[in-house]
Amino acid sequence: MSTAATSTSPGKWVVLPHFAFAALAFLSLSVLLLFSTDAFGGHYFHPKLLAITHVAVLGWATMLIFGALYQLLPVVLEGRLYSERLAHFTFALLSTGTILLAYAFWNFDVSWVMHVAACLLFLSFLLFNINVFQTARRAPKWTVEADFIVTSALWLLVTGLVGLLMALNFSYPFLPEEHVHYLKLHAHIGMAGWFLLLIIGVGAKLIPMFLLAHPVGTGKLTWSYACINAGLVLFILDHMVLRTGLLAPYAALVTVGAVFFLLYLRDARKTMQRKEMDLGMKQTFVALALLLLPLVLVFAVSIDLGLPQGVLSSVYLVYGISVFLGFITALILGQTFKTLPFIVWMHVYEAHVGKCKTPLPKDMYSHTLLRWQNISYLVGFVLLVAGVLLRHQQVILGGAIAFTVTAVLYAANVFQMLVHKAHDLKPFTYENANR
Repeated sequence: MSTAATSTSPGKWVVLPHFAFAALAFLSLSVLLLFSTDAFGGHYFHPKLLAITHVAVLGWATMLIFGALYQLLPVVLEGRLYSERLAHFTFALLSTGTILLAYAFWNFDVSWVMHVAACLLFLSFLLFNINVFQTARRAPKWTVEADFIVTSALWLLVTGLVGLLMALNFSYPFLPEEHVHYLKLHAHIGMAGWFLLLIIGVGAKLIPMFLLAHPVGTGKLTWSYACINAGLVLFILDHMVLRTGLLAPYAALVTVGAVFFLLYLRDARKTMQRKEMDLGMKQTFVALALLLLPLVLVFAVSIDLGLPQGVLSSVYLVYGISVFLGFITALILGQTFKTLPFIVWMHVYEAHVGKCKTPLPKDMYSHTLLRWQNISYLVGFVLLVAGVLLRHQQVILGGAIAFTVTAVLYAANVFQMLVHKAHDLKPFTYENANR
């Protein structure tokens, strides 16, 4: 396995702090869930729900993605990361902005705290874009995966700009429409433009590699890229200018794009040479299965089905949960244990390769903890979705407890790897070389 080329990899202090912060953010959002069961019975525009959502989106998912991308960009683009210093600044801005924004939403403080947080976050996205674009510009070879990654970074910047305008609009109203109108725009650009495109771009590279598979051709990825971006651009145009309300065709385009990606992975799996999948890859395919839920629900929130307001609010909540705590979280929980062990192993043992007997990356974390993590996650997700649909606080609380268990197990495994140090290494000799 080779997820990073040691000659082009950034320093460990560029990558590893992102994983540490993300693990703590996941633990924090799970604890916040425990104190927010009452918020799931009303409208999705609730201060506690907004706080939890942004901790999940920024502190958990985006933070970990930034860290992983700094390691993976040199692999995908076959060159060095443009600037490690920019990456450090981006981490500081993203982490500080996330904490301030979560505080502002939880207390619904729409004053300078929210304004500063939004500015810090937008600046972090801007610096991230500079790093990605400059790295891509110097790449010796351009691939369709690079198209996905670079475009997703642009959509992240647009998402941040809309968020910044919304934050300012709380105190100094200047936007012509009500806040929820722009919230839908903000959310869908983030979900389809940032997360979905990014996940497809990275997943198309990593998942076949982890399966030891060799899919033939990238035609399905090209169609995926075209459909998702077309659907997103048409949605924005309709939402802001045309106002036809015909959102289903745009949702269908994005859905078709996601299906092309799944078909690409199906083709890859047919050629896989690895006979058995480990726990990380099993969880990854659970995540891909969970992607089907928001792809169905997007039509429920795009078409006027005449549902009662209470039911519609629950559907909107389940739609958001299925994206952020479903597909994206499940994918991170699986892929962390496919990428982070090798990243840590590389930084700890690179100097000892060929000289001493070293552990394998898969030996650097607890498989028992990972197994229970995956089980508790599925229990938590099912209970949370069921509790929201049934509008039953005790069921929601059960889901929050299971998510907290998941976060504790995940954090324990992640920090076990992050603090790992080389010890008791035995130099290769004629006697122990084959032991």
